[in-house]
Amino acid sequence: MSSSPTSSSSSDLSLPPALAGFGDVRMHIDVILGRGSMTLRACLALQRGSVVRLSQSGGQDLFVLVNDVPLARGEVVIIDDSVSLRLTEFRQKSATEALS
Repeated sequence: MSSSPTSSSSSDLSLPPALAGFGDVRMHIDVILGRGSMTLRACLALQRGSVVRLSQSGGQDLFVLVNDVPLARGEVVIIDDSVSLRLTEFRQKSATEALS
């Protein structure tokens, strides 16, 4: 593994031979802080300094999506001047997904 706590490279991982050619494929990752809803009127009134209330409680894990598929949960960590995410839980495959 990489000595850096904030990064890793594809050369750090041992992939099965059938997947070796895919090790450097880039994937889109989203970290979801929370969700909320508001009226169109409230949305149009947003400006710098506005506060948008989310359903997520303070201290709860954030959701990690890879190519729009839920993969894990994690918590925010600050390293130097950088915001990072520590993964705390990985999504388990359902029986249907394991068979496909």
